[in-house]
Amino acid sequence: MSKLLENLNAEQFAAVTLPPQAALILAGAGSGKTRVLTTRIAWLLQTGQANPASILGVTFTNKAAKEMLTRLGAMLPINTRGMWIGTFHGLCNRMLRAHYREAALPQTFQILDTADQLAAIKRLLKTLNVDDEKFPPRELQHFINGNKEAGHRAAQVEAWDDYTRQRVGLYKEYEDQCQKEGVVDFAELLLRSYELLSRHEPIRRHYQLRFRHILVDEFQDTNRLQYLWLKLLAAHGAETPAAVFAVGDDDQSIYGFRGAEVGNMRDFEREFGVANVIRLEQNYRSHGNILDAANAIIANNSKRLGKNLWTDQGSGEPIRVYEAPGDMDEARWIVEEIQQLIRDGASRSDVALLYRSNAQSRVLEHQLFSSGVAYKVYGGLRFFERQEIKHALAYLRLLANPDDDTAFLRVVNFPTRGIGARSLEQLQDAARSFNTSLYATVPHLAGKPGVAIGGFLRLIEEMRRATDGLPLYEVVDHILDASGLRAHYRAEREGQERLENLDELVSAARYFMNEAEQPPAEGEEALPGDPLSRFLAHASLEAGDHQAEAGQDAVQLMTVHAAKGLEFDAVFITGVEDGLFPHEQSMNDLASLEEERRLMYVAVTRARKRLYLTLAQSRMLHGQTRYAMKSRFFDEIPEGLLKWLTPRVQAGFGAGAYHTPSRNAAWNSQHSSPDAAKRNPGAGAVQKSRDLAGLRIGQLVRHAKFGDGVIIAAEGSGQDAKLQINFGSAGVKWLLLSLAKLEAV
Repeated sequence: MSKLLENLNAEQFAAVTLPPQAALILAGAGSGKTRVLTTRIAWLLQTGQANPASILGVTFTNKAAKEMLTRLGAMLPINTRGMWIGTFHGLCNRMLRAHYREAALPQTFQILDTADQLAAIKRLLKTLNVDDEKFPPRELQHFINGNKEAGHRAAQVEAWDDYTRQRVGLYKEYEDQCQKEGVVDFAELLLRSYELLSRHEPIRRHYQLRFRHILVDEFQDTNRLQYLWLKLLAAHGAETPAAVFAVGDDDQSIYGFRGAEVGNMRDFEREFGVANVIRLEQNYRSHGNILDAANAIIANNSKRLGKNLWTDQGSGEPIRVYEAPGDMDEARWIVEEIQQLIRDGASRSDVALLYRSNAQSRVLEHQLFSSGVAYKVYGGLRFFERQEIKHALAYLRLLANPDDDTAFLRVVNFPTRGIGARSLEQLQDAARSFNTSLYATVPHLAGKPGVAIGGFLRLIEEMRRATDGLPLYEVVDHILDASGLRAHYRAEREGQERLENLDELVSAARYFMNEAEQPPAEGEEALPGDPLSRFLAHASLEAGDHQAEAGQDAVQLMTVHAAKGLEFDAVFITGVEDGLFPHEQSMNDLASLEEERRLMYVAVTRARKRLYLTLAQSRMLHGQTRYAMKSRFFDEIPEGLLKWLTPRVQAGFGAGAYHTPSRNAAWNSQHSSPDAAKRNPGAGAVQKSRDLAGLRIGQLVRHAKFGDGVIIAAEGSGQDAKLQINFGSAGVKWLLLSLAKLEAV
């Protein structure tokens, strides 16, 4: 027993040895929560308070469940096979397999993964002859899953308008189709299991009597239905409920977009009458300065359950801040710093680059690739391998080479345009017969297939005519609209990230043009070929085999969401600017802004020894140059924790920042010169928009009502000219220049 409990700190010891009652363990980042969970189970078993069959352990990933079982196996000599430890979906599947008759399922029911479910919805819409543009399959999928996760069957969904009534009808048709085919999707596993327990008292009573100890990991990530399922199993409200041991961190609740309810932790504390709330605040991961910054940031959130991370490892190094003139400069400096870390003995795999939005990875990947630094995109695809980018490149490849059959087949029916598999099969047979490419064969195809695919051919030819003579980035921008790719992803509920990636492809084309127009080095010849062909070759090379293989020492790239649960010696948080981090879609809503702050807290606490925060004064976003302001999160970090590696070009102002003209004069001059316009085609239009009635972007102005602010964007001209101004605590506002009566400060 002493060996089991040795090396636990006082709070961990208290949590592990709690009496069998409802308990809430607030486990801060790096505080040893997995150790507490597994040691708690081992202690219950070894002291005879529980047997394996009486324990239910709930995790959010199979990896976490396996790790828990592995640790238990190393701790205990007894057989732990009677325990139920797994994910919500895995445990519900196990329950439904045991009671398939009562759950109205066939014994051999199959589970649809996300892709299978989407395919089933598309098949349903086709069978019912429903317009999939009016009812996009992916959006309908989210509607169905969202209602299931809220515990609502189709008959229980309130429809306030005709469109919602039609979606409810399709939800009912989908339910009937799945029941007929004997299949269940992921959301159905939990809902069907909840209904089983709700409606069958003997089964419910059986599990309530069996599972006397329920231990839940990552409790802050539970959605509403998962919480209700746990309440049923725990016999909440009964005279002898099960002992629920909930472990989580409300400060790391970052999955609101997936339905996670951070409020479940407060509800649990209140509804279960939790008398035992233990805070695990000692951090074993990070140095003190990093933790102090994280504590200072998250303290600005309201309705926290509250805790303060600390460590006995010392303060460590200050947090390094680098402010670059542009995003390419930011990426270049980061890669140079990584190379220096490697020369100093750091392992590549202990260095992580974090970003708020997937689209930010492209510039970083380009610099890593150009510098020959092995890297791996964790939990995702490299930029040029992403589905939407490959679709866009396929259209561009057809413009450059109509005989590219691979590109043709990828997009001939994407977005969908009614071209069936049988029509394509006939086209391929004809192409083999004529010994020509698919594109060249289309005019020879008769009947309905020829008409359908002929429309695609006309689309490509119209694109070719419309883009003839245009700069490369305008070619890319045009095909994204003309192909229907933007419209397709705009219709998806979670298509925003894909749209951002498509816009980033326009930025990539701009950057490529800038680099391509630089004169070749002495002794080198200019690259042959037209700009589009060279750009496509560049994309193929960057999508090649430079990314590290499994197990190879490589720098880790990932979104902050993907980084949760991981830790690294050195962490770079990139693009720490208002509009990027926090994201522009979250800045005007308190709940969303607080989730962004939790996301920043997660990002900061990934670092063990060294933390970098980087930002850029200008950034190519959505194909256009934007002038950035430092993130409001900088203002929440005590100045003494920061070490600025560059001159303070931006001074603090309210919730944002402003460009100080005198300190930034050289940079403004560089970016407004004729040479700069040549390096960056299209920048002239941005520059012209900055000269409005003697005002310019980056200038400090005064308004009679809103006070002092900084101009951050401009659009229109003459009487229609508008300025976007950050007024600090008064917010960011668009004002009509002719009416605003602004005074330059």
